[in-house]
Amino acid sequence: MVATFPQEPVEVPEFVVELAAGRPVRAVWRNEAGGLTFQVGTGHTREFVKWAPVGSGVELSAEVARLRWAGGFVTVPEVVGEGADEAGTWIVTRGLPGRSAVEERWRRDPGAAVRAIGAGLRMLHEALPVPRCPFDWSAEARLGVARGRAGAGEAELPEWSREHLGLGSLDQALDVLADVPPVDVPVVCHGDACAPNTLVGDDGRFSGHVDLGALGVADRWADLAIATWSTQWNYGPGWERPLLDAYGVEPDPERIGYYRLLWDLT
Repeated sequence: MVATFPQEPVEVPEFVVELAAGRPVRAVWRNEAGGLTFQVGTGHTREFVKWAPVGSGVELSAEVARLRWAGGFVTVPEVVGEGADEAGTWIVTRGLPGRSAVEERWRRDPGAAVRAIGAGLRMLHEALPVPRCPFDWSAEARLGVARGRAGAGEAELPEWSREHLGLGSLDQALDVLADVPPVDVPVVCHGDACAPNTLVGDDGRFSGHVDLGALGVADRWADLAIATWSTQWNYGPGWERPLLDAYGVEPDPERIGYYRLLWDLT
């Protein structure tokens, strides 16, 4: 399943209807794990409900902890509620200004979108204090997860991106990943810096980040490799370099290649 705006009618869970209390409800995102995000209300008072089904592997409690920590240093969605039932778990956050960088307006203006993504990522990396961050997203920690998935048979070649299919086997891919590049610049990474998770204001400038469930300390290229990669998926070729220019860094092909392979396995 590919993360995208829902293309078909979505049944609204009863707890979302109750939370809305008569306010309009709209499904605004479906993720790869089958989770849904709903917008409740409109304008400056809107809220968002993020729901993860049982068995999805998504732990929303991890995102709550990260949002509350990061909120002491940067503007992130404020958690105003959370809950669970037999079908899944959910969190409720206050809306931030701006719209997703992959909404139709910004698909028509990818130059503005990628500039906002690059500038927003740089802001995040500079604002969050590495020594005070309790969360780890290092290559070593993630490689441990990848080895665990491989051992459990949960990562198979057909699920990988086409760039990596030539590796031939999981063992070969893990051998490549065992040679971790030296850290360029340690930062607190977003953890899922794909284009949809950047918000862009009507003025074309970065206005916020969402989906911070994997936030943690890592090399900045762990984010940059995925942010640039996602420009291909969302805007087409030619937008990787403008994003890096907006961030203020030259391309690093070795680290980009490493962290994209690690992304595929984790």
